[in-house]
Amino acid sequence: MPCTGRAPQLYSTVLGPARRPAGVGRLSPGEDEGRSSQWSRGAPVAPRVPVLPPSMGLTWKQRVFTALLGAAAVSGLTALLLVLVGTMNVLLPPDTKFGIVFDAGSSHTSLFVYQWPANKENDTGIVSQALACQAEGPGISSYASDPARVGESLQGCLEEALALIPKAKHHETPMFLGATAGMRLLSLKNRSQAEDVFAAVSRALGQSPVDFRGAELLTGQDEGAFGWITINYILGLLVKASTGLLIRHPCYHSGYRGTLALASLYESPCAPAAPPDLSQNLTVEGTGNPGACIKALRKLFNFSSCDGREDCAFAGVYQPPVQGQFYAFSNFYYTFNFLNLTSKPSLSGANATIWEFCLQPWKLVEASAPPGQDRWLRDYCASGLYILTLLVEGYGFSEETWGGIEFRQQAGGADIGWTLGYMLNLTNLIPAEAPAQGWAQSFGVWAAGVVFVVLTLAATLGAVAVQVFWLQD
Repeated sequence: MPCTGRAPQLYSTVLGPARRPAGVGRLSPGEDEGRSSQWSRGAPVAPRVPVLPPSMGLTWKQRVFTALLGAAAVSGLTALLLVLVGTMNVLLPPDTKFGIVFDAGSSHTSLFVYQWPANKENDTGIVSQALACQAEGPGISSYASDPARVGESLQGCLEEALALIPKAKHHETPMFLGATAGMRLLSLKNRSQAEDVFAAVSRALGQSPVDFRGAELLTGQDEGAFGWITINYILGLLVKASTGLLIRHPCYHSGYRGTLALASLYESPCAPAAPPDLSQNLTVEGTGNPGACIKALRKLFNFSSCDGREDCAFAGVYQPPVQGQFYAFSNFYYTFNFLNLTSKPSLSGANATIWEFCLQPWKLVEASAPPGQDRWLRDYCASGLYILTLLVEGYGFSEETWGGIEFRQQAGGADIGWTLGYMLNLTNLIPAEAPAQGWAQSFGVWAAGVVFVVLTLAATLGAVAVQVFWLQD
């Protein structure tokens, strides 16, 4: 039939050449004729399904790329699960707080930096000393005639403190200034000048990046409470002027000779009425007589009011029997350290050493003194005898209890004085902070997480390398 041979050609023209599915053999002649005759008869014939050639499947390069991506996904998911499952809630170490205290004494000003854990212990900071610095120049009371200069004298030590304390802690670090004997005297003599000095100090320290809480005048009672035992004395109080210009002083070494302004003897409010003419100078000459010096020292104490009472120190003040451990510091330590008496000698040994030193001529004392002692050298004799008189006749220490006294500058790594007690007391006013919380893991879980993170990165980088440098080839 004429149309038999044209039907397959029309099919190929419209739908494209038919492709035989893989694995299917050729049609038998009869089948081919049957289909041709069906087409020729107008019966519909289903088109054959095209099959992709082998070249259109995944190549082995693509399989490598896919495998790397799969490994990266699995490794990353494993690391994430380890982080989430192995994490536990832990308390981080407590933060550290800092505080600064200026000890503005009569002769000099010292700065102390203290630190304590932020979480405290029973609402009281466990304070330790981090820095001690002695400011340049005399005490702040010496700037009464020129208060503007007082701030300059404190800057050196303040800069050392700011360098020690982390900058992030500056704004929350409290700073205090406590003034003692020198400013107490200035306040009694000229209250206006004392207020000017405090105002100048507040202006200077208020400009620092720390939290300056103000300058305070400590009473003698406060100073004693903060420092346990605080002794302040001024040698000028022991000297009494007479109707002549030469003073023979038993507490100075024989051969000592110095000039003293008469007016300086009456600067203290405890001195008797001043004579009309204070412009003269006195010549002070030492006699080196420790016995006469002790007699003069005893006049400073009212021992007679305690006669017959074992529970009395002096001036009628109650004093329980001394027992246990005691610490003597500040001038007690400096004097006994100079005299080599800090290694716990007996009471009789300490007494003999002090008397022997007081009997030495001034030239020998000057020649044998270590460097840097010129300022205080003439006073060690009077100071040593004063300490013995106070401890033995005043507080009642005996040969048996003398061994319980430690003459120390530091204890537990901190200078002994009122400033640490002052800082410890003030930590009660600073709110405590709860320990910060963070997240932590056991070492094994953390190490496994690190391994899987490394594998994830390696697989990801490998996949990127295959994509960029290999597949594009």
